[in-house]
Amino acid sequence: MSGDRAGAGAPDDFPAARRWLLPSALADELDPGTRRSGRTPRRTARDWIVDFSCFALAVVTGLLAAESMAEDPRLPVSLAAVDQVIGALSCGAVWLRRRRPLALAIAMVPVGLVSNTAGGAGLISLFTLAVHRPFRYVAWTGGASLAVLPVFFRLRPDPELSYPAVLVFTGLLIVSAIGWGMFVRSKRQLVLSLRDRARRAETEARLRAEQAQRLAREAIAREMHDVLAHRLTLLSVHAGALEFRPDASRAEVARAAGVIRESAHDALQDLRQIIGVLRAAEADDAGGRPQPTLAALDALVAESHAAGMKVTLANRVTVTGAVPAVVGRTAYRIAQEALTNARKHAPGTEVAVSVTGGPADGLVVSVRNAAPEGGATAAPVPGSGQGLIGLTERATLAGGTLEHGPGTDGGFRVRAWLPWD
Repeated sequence: MSGDRAGAGAPDDFPAARRWLLPSALADELDPGTRRSGRTPRRTARDWIVDFSCFALAVVTGLLAAESMAEDPRLPVSLAAVDQVIGALSCGAVWLRRRRPLALAIAMVPVGLVSNTAGGAGLISLFTLAVHRPFRYVAWTGGASLAVLPVFFRLRPDPELSYPAVLVFTGLLIVSAIGWGMFVRSKRQLVLSLRDRARRAETEARLRAEQAQRLAREAIAREMHDVLAHRLTLLSVHAGALEFRPDASRAEVARAAGVIRESAHDALQDLRQIIGVLRAAEADDAGGRPQPTLAALDALVAESHAAGMKVTLANRVTVTGAVPAVVGRTAYRIAQEALTNARKHAPGTEVAVSVTGGPADGLVVSVRNAAPEGGATAAPVPGSGQGLIGLTERATLAGGTLEHGPGTDGGFRVRAWLPWD
């Protein structure tokens, strides 16, 4: 029934035990198989109750009209019998009102012109039409029913009411049936639209949650890459040195083993920090380790120097403590990733880290390394190639820019500018 389906969006998880309380049009919306196959929806228990009530109302109205005709001596007996037969057939046709509402309402217009006992069935057909069809069909059919009233009561005047009174009374009954049907239709459409809106809201909320989870996973992946790659590179470099230098002295072996132990310990600590952030309500809960800032660059360079890298730091920021936390953390991660890449792809070269800028000009982080020397004995540390992409994204999210590429001396250069508001 197209009128009931307008704006439909009833959720498919409506309890099956309560579907008998719904009209068949709503139950059809809850049954995807019926919608796909195009089958006529089956009557629910509520439909049977309503249809039987409508049938009983049409019969009672017809009986009252037949009793009124029996008291009219001017009406021939044969005409009264034909009237009652047509009225009985009209009452039986009420059971077709759900499947053929428009055809039934149109057929009842000429039937109502010749049968007084079919009046109740005619009102029910107009009510059903108003429930299940758009207003244009209701307007034409209802207008035709009102138009034939003067002709009907001119041919068969009411024995108790005057001509104007019976016209007004019957016209009000027709308009009331149509208005009631339109009210029921609008109420159904409102309920269906609210259900559709609720389902869309649930879908949008689920999509937003999935997007938030995806963004969180991406942020965690970047954080794990930045944090753990630095530590694990140290492990790989020193483990490779031990592998390719079996004749190393006892002191060198002990020193490499110490660096491996410290790097593994720090990697575990950083991993616990990330897991703690995932479990905490906020990223900066007091229970976790503090996030690195620009002031931690000295410790990062010292750690790399202790691991055997040739690193120099030129920190020309006079007010390091005034650097915003996001900017300082981003600058630290950029320097950390650049040092990790230099250690992996250009081992043994000298790396220069420079940090300059201020509140008016922004913060500039530059990391340069010379061309790698040939004849390296250790195998290169594998990389995913996603580190620089992650750094560019970090700088962009912070409102800055990042440039990277080979330098004029054959080395590699990473330069980032971050806003300092």
